[in-house]
Amino acid sequence: MLIAPLGFFRSSDEMPESHSGSGLSKCKLVPRPSKCKAVHCIESALALVATSNLGWASMSGYHFLNENNNLSLDRRSLLKSVGMGMLSSSLLSTTGSGSSPQAERPKGAEGISRSFHKGMVGFQLAYEQFPVNELVELGVAVDQAGFDVLTNSDHLQPWQANEGHSGQAWLTMSAIAARTRNVWLGTTVTCPTFRYSPSVVAEAFASLNILYPGRIFLGVGSGEALNEEAATGTWPKWPERSERLVEATEIIRKLWEGQQVEHKGKYYQVNMRLYDQPKTKIPLLMAGNGPKAMRRVGMYADGLITDPKTWKEHREEFEEGARQAGKDPSQMPVFVEQFVCVGEKKDAQPAAGLWRFLPKAWKPYFNIRDPQVIEQRAKSEIPIEDLYKEMTISTDPDVHVKALREAFSGGATEVHIHSGQADQRRVIDFYGKEVLPRLRKGMAKRAA
Repeated sequence: MLIAPLGFFRSSDEMPESHSGSGLSKCKLVPRPSKCKAVHCIESALALVATSNLGWASMSGYHFLNENNNLSLDRRSLLKSVGMGMLSSSLLSTTGSGSSPQAERPKGAEGISRSFHKGMVGFQLAYEQFPVNELVELGVAVDQAGFDVLTNSDHLQPWQANEGHSGQAWLTMSAIAARTRNVWLGTTVTCPTFRYSPSVVAEAFASLNILYPGRIFLGVGSGEALNEEAATGTWPKWPERSERLVEATEIIRKLWEGQQVEHKGKYYQVNMRLYDQPKTKIPLLMAGNGPKAMRRVGMYADGLITDPKTWKEHREEFEEGARQAGKDPSQMPVFVEQFVCVGEKKDAQPAAGLWRFLPKAWKPYFNIRDPQVIEQRAKSEIPIEDLYKEMTISTDPDVHVKALREAFSGGATEVHIHSGQADQRRVIDFYGKEVLPRLRKGMAKRAA
């Protein structure tokens, strides 16, 4: 699900026999025998390779054989091979085509849950607009450019048919996380009530957290017909969808605790235990795009996902909901999504055409099942100029810095930029080289 940002609302079973680029090209990977005295030694080395972003899936079921098909116990050769693999991986993870040097940020650490802090800048990966293999490469570039957060739309279909894509977000997030070191990753947002059950969502994000502790958050929302009705044939009125969302978040939280859950609710009956619970606390954020939804977020979520206009107009409802639940709203993260274009208005026009639905995403387009219908109605009902009004359109980095500062001064914890431009790397590199350093330098001066 995409949180409308414009200010209107809101492996394969077979492993390769060799890996020519890793320094291990003379070794073959074969299934591990049931018993082998060298397993622990070699797997320890393999673990180093596997965790250094070579792009291999799980190495735990394989070990090295030499050219004579004998187990190689040559410690020096093994360490040399692993060292070369780690070196090549290190080079891969710190260089990229056109990517900027990585900015200083808090490092992720296993077992340590970093907290969100004010001034975080994220980048929206639009699964509606790009194929998942390209999104993985973009995600790596975003991490290298120095962004703090990668937000991921979670759709079964795109909003408009001309956007052309809609890959699976959770799988792609895991592939990105395996190749990055620093960025938070999460959905904006997942609907845990119809096509996904709360239990499945809890299991998936617990597993992501185990793989990448301290870097995963879950964003949830009440969904859209183009995803939920299209998949299940079910699309009740908003009050029921909102109630389902609240009940689903309750189930997810209980399951993450690792205890037996016997839940008999209005909409869900769950009797199970999640045997692999998260290693660290998973922040559970919720979308809000109207007064009732904003109050709901304050009451039941750890933080908010919204757009600048909704935040400005309905901030009080969010804060009142939080206080009603005994929480301090000033300590809750607020994520806002801001559309940008690195260029002039003519450069923004193609992007505006792909995201033309945004001014009416929640009234009435969220009730429409067919992306083709949404696209046709958006073309006939929404002037293209309406989209330009709320976008940051400029090649001047100071203009983009100013927009970010205004969002932070207005109470946002995190701003994730969203560009519909075809050349995503241009935007990523521009922000990494020109915008983020200026922004952080100014923030450091004010903090001194």
